[in-house]
Amino acid sequence: MALAMDYRLPALAIVSLVAYTFAGLWPSRRRNPAGNPLPPGPTPLPVVGNVFGIKPSEPWVSYTNWGKTYGDLVYSRLLNQDIIVINSEEVAKDLLERRSNNYSDRPEIIRMTNDFFGWSFNSVMVPYSDRWRLHRRLFHQAFRPEAALNYHQMQLRKARELLDNLLEAPADYIAHIQTHSASIIMSVVYGYETAPRDDPIINVVDRAVNLAVASIKPEVAAFLGFFPFLRHIPSWLPGASFKRTALLSQKYADDMIEAPFQYVEKNMAAGTAVPSMVSDSLKRAAEHDVTDSYVQAIKESSVTAFAAASETTASTLLIFVLAMVLNPEVQERAQAEIDSVVGTVRLPAFEDRASLPYVEAVLRETLRWHPAVPLSIPHATTSADVYEGYFIPQGATIIMNTWAMTRNEAKYPNPEEFRPERFLNADGEINDDTVSFAFGAGRRICVGRYIADASLWSAIASILAIFKITKCKDNQGNEIDVNPKWTAGVTSHPHDFPCNFVPRTPGGLTAEKLAQMY
Repeated sequence: MALAMDYRLPALAIVSLVAYTFAGLWPSRRRNPAGNPLPPGPTPLPVVGNVFGIKPSEPWVSYTNWGKTYGDLVYSRLLNQDIIVINSEEVAKDLLERRSNNYSDRPEIIRMTNDFFGWSFNSVMVPYSDRWRLHRRLFHQAFRPEAALNYHQMQLRKARELLDNLLEAPADYIAHIQTHSASIIMSVVYGYETAPRDDPIINVVDRAVNLAVASIKPEVAAFLGFFPFLRHIPSWLPGASFKRTALLSQKYADDMIEAPFQYVEKNMAAGTAVPSMVSDSLKRAAEHDVTDSYVQAIKESSVTAFAAASETTASTLLIFVLAMVLNPEVQERAQAEIDSVVGTVRLPAFEDRASLPYVEAVLRETLRWHPAVPLSIPHATTSADVYEGYFIPQGATIIMNTWAMTRNEAKYPNPEEFRPERFLNADGEINDDTVSFAFGAGRRICVGRYIADASLWSAIASILAIFKITKCKDNQGNEIDVNPKWTAGVTSHPHDFPCNFVPRTPGGLTAEKLAQMY
């Protein structure tokens, strides 16, 4: 969705300036009795604020550049919305963790935008409330560290299936990675075993998630919040393609919620349901006198878990593949470590993880080099606050700029380089930097991070053990350069790029030989 073209921003801004001036509707929530200054930042233009100073395809880069000029805490404005950008881990810990009671809400305008696109169920954007606490409790029962251990064997089995698919059709590696990521979380949440390709339920969910990721953006939320009447205009109106997109998204979201949930209900009625987040939660609900809202919370939290986990895990694995293509020396060192510890007659298992520090470092560097969620998920202030002498308004959108944290040259020298060694001590052992900020911070930190971590490790270790990922060659035998282009949205991953998955086994690899390594 092109913001400038679709919303006719300049013309509408002029009209609205007059309306807001005479109607007295400009924001008045900045109650600042002590007169503390706002954090430094770029000078906003009248009405539109700093909209034109943000690169739409890479807003995290714009915010990071602002940080170099104005510091770790930057103020900006998108239309009538106060935006506070956090550019350092230290400030993120101070505000999102140590003052989490005030920084755990979600921006109202983004919640409204989620509703507009049919995603009001989304636990990630639910206000800091009793409803959110119920969702969080349901998540914790399924995703806490102790429970995550129960999924290791399933995750290894899914990694083996990924290898089978890559061996059979390596050119379709993107589809295989997406199926792999979705199949793991579908097993955890619904006890559902996906088909290797073109699974009907996965297709339903994928189309809903892909449309939402491309549509629900902070700048779109700011615009709809500033011009709320746009949500009510007819979809047939010229220039209202965003309204038509919203209606389609609403339909896709409804299908996504119902299809997998009905699968579990059907299996429970037949007595064939396997343990999962949904079936376990429904059994607990049946043992107590629960309300319809509790069952609705199960439905909402479960589909949120799937939508969030499948997208971010797949994005991170695609980033890993790109990193290996561009850094063959890293790949060779990781494979040498696997060969020396695991050997070549079996695949890595979780028991090997502690003995593979360089592979661990590759995983962490993947999270750092290009975080799949570069701006995390926006927080909002419940009350006004003062930090280091700067005033932070009530209701301000708080953006944790994960990208800026990964580009901290004091901590990560030459940050554009892919260097797993930065996570190793002098003795070659893994250090204490877990890149935890890649999963968010505070009370809204990703609850599924333990399962995501294990899914990423099992896939990365398995792929490295079996395949050499290389650039493709043209008809003259010359390597085809890879110049990655990145998607823009809540998540970011490389667009399609050519690469080969070449079996490392001398003499070639067959499906039968691969099966013997399981």
